[in-house]
Amino acid sequence: MESASGHDQLTMYVQPQFEESRPAVLHELIRTHPLATLIVIHNDDIAVNHIPLFVNTDKGDLGVLQGHLPRANSIWESFDGKTKCVAVFQGPATYISPSWYPSKHEHGKAVPTWNYVVTHAHGYPRAVEDKDWLLRHLNKLTDQQESNQRLPWRVCDAPTEFTDKMLSHIIGFEMPIVSIQGKWKVSQNRPAKDQLGVIENLLKQGDDNAMAMADLISQQAT
Repeated sequence: MESASGHDQLTMYVQPQFEESRPAVLHELIRTHPLATLIVIHNDDIAVNHIPLFVNTDKGDLGVLQGHLPRANSIWESFDGKTKCVAVFQGPATYISPSWYPSKHEHGKAVPTWNYVVTHAHGYPRAVEDKDWLLRHLNKLTDQQESNQRLPWRVCDAPTEFTDKMLSHIIGFEMPIVSIQGKWKVSQNRPAKDQLGVIENLLKQGDDNAMAMADLISQQAT
């Protein structure tokens, strides 16, 4: 079993203080931000697509990513179980002004930066054309995304003949995760007073993204 961080396969630069290697934390980011930037070599070029993925943590050492895409999107032809692919999941991200640091007002030695959290999952996807697999996958992904809706929509709400037609136009894929890496850049490199200053100003901004980042900084600071 490879480690969650998989240092021999990583392509993302991560300073030690920002590294996040706990699989449960990385999987949770995938669940809460499932729209992946999927990168694969296809026809001697780099293909980049944006596809929602479901992580099955009951399969494989590090979990298995499952997704689907239109048959018209030819990248699935490279999903042969041998071609390397990386799925990037982006969580909250915010600009951080140096004016938020109390230490800046003491000595001026501060610069702007961005805080962000991200997960990279590497693997070798294989295409899945089985209709029953596709239907199970769509149910799992839909149920996950509809869980916070007042009246959750379900795949079975659509007429069977309509669903069958839609299934004929898509193809599924599975990607066992062979290495997974996280970068949680949430002001760990700043002294406690600067962390508090960042949290205070993010809370003043009040938008969902700023509030989420303030919470992440608070978690790291404790």
